Amino acid sequence: MIGQLTPGLRKILHNTAWLMVDRIVRMGLELFVGVWVARYLGVTQFGILSFAVSFVALFGTTATLGLDSIVVKHLVTEAAHSNEILGTAFTLRLLGGVVVPLLAVAAIHVIEPEDEITLLLVTLLSAGLFFQAFDTVDVYFQSQVQSKATVWAKNAAFLLVAGIRIFLVHAKAPLWSFAAAQVTELALGALGLMAMYRWRGGQVSMWRARRWRAVQLIQQSWPVILTGMAIMVYSRIDVVMLKFMQGDAAVGLYATATKISEVWYFVPAAIVSSVAPAIIRAKDNPTLYYERIGRLFSLMSLIALVIGSGIALSSRWIVHFLYTDAFRGAAPVLAVHVWASLFVFLGVAQGPWNVSQNLLKLVFYRTLAGAIANVLLNLVLIPRYSAMGAAIATVISYGVAGVLANAFDARTRPIFLLQLKSVLPGNLFKAHKSLQ
Repeated sequence: MIGQLTPGLRKILHNTAWLMVDRIVRMGLELFVGVWVARYLGVTQFGILSFAVSFVALFGTTATLGLDSIVVKHLVTEAAHSNEILGTAFTLRLLGGVVVPLLAVAAIHVIEPEDEITLLLVTLLSAGLFFQAFDTVDVYFQSQVQSKATVWAKNAAFLLVAGIRIFLVHAKAPLWSFAAAQVTELALGALGLMAMYRWRGGQVSMWRARRWRAVQLIQQSWPVILTGMAIMVYSRIDVVMLKFMQGDAAVGLYATATKISEVWYFVPAAIVSSVAPAIIRAKDNPTLYYERIGRLFSLMSLIALVIGSGIALSSRWIVHFLYTDAFRGAAPVLAVHVWASLFVFLGVAQGPWNVSQNLLKLVFYRTLAGAIANVLLNLVLIPRYSAMGAAIATVISYGVAGVLANAFDARTRPIFLLQLKSVLPGNLFKAHKSLQ
């Protein structure tokens, strides 16, 4: 069967396999090392670090300018002008990597002028945004379906810094050193990407920035920037709001729960990337088209429900096994937060349909609806229920963005109905049979 594959398809599958290995290794090791770090730091200090990471992440999407997918498209369609495209994108992201960190530091100085440790952490982590400019090389490798190079470069940095973080725990290092380690990983990853690019025959000295090309890229990327900002708001704002409403300890418990429940979020992306071509090819056959989409939704619901049930029922044992007794308050938060995976899985599964129907703008509106719902729910629930309130707000807002928003547009209403049907026992059984 493998021998019958075309060279192009073999290249795509090989590239996808490398990306999957990267995600699995990273998420598994990150959970392992993250647990070690959290146990050492304790609930409060881990909460301070988690807040700083989330606060800087709110600015991170703006620093990248949403250029990745846009640049990939231009590199594929205008290969002869690759040096001009790469040079312009790199220059734009360098500017973003300088200006946005300054904005993040200025913002935290206004919000928390007396909190010296938080100011230090945000300042250190913001410096890491500068190195995101070098992901321009990663974008080039994506356009060439050569993500193996990126995996080698970034995983080398990741593994080295994972060892450094473990050393810091044994050395009883101060809190700020763990933020510095995160920035070190970004810097080493950037160096690795540049080395890989040079090794593959690329020459950065040939890159050229053009003003008209910069205008073109920004004009095309601004919707992506807005969507990315909305995603960051409704995925990170809960930690920020929890910090100001309930304090660092509540953030520590919440962050502990989310690290466990979110470790599964790579699963739908991996599955969808494999089945998306089959769904898109069936567009001209409506019956087969929606049958395949329905089966994908059912499969996603089945996997999410199995994961959610298993983690919710064993949340106390999981937290007790991984962390110290000081983190026991994270168990009920984990039991609730894990159910957001159902809506995440269904939302990701809708991706091929969005592409084939050319309705990508709806992603922004759905994400914006989820962000607004998350902020409003956090305002109501966090003062009453602390970290549990943030978990409840997350589940509901993910439900709004991933499923409920589809009910309010005639074009997406059929998808909404398929998503609802996907959780029915009969459809779950069909999804189970389709795995055999």
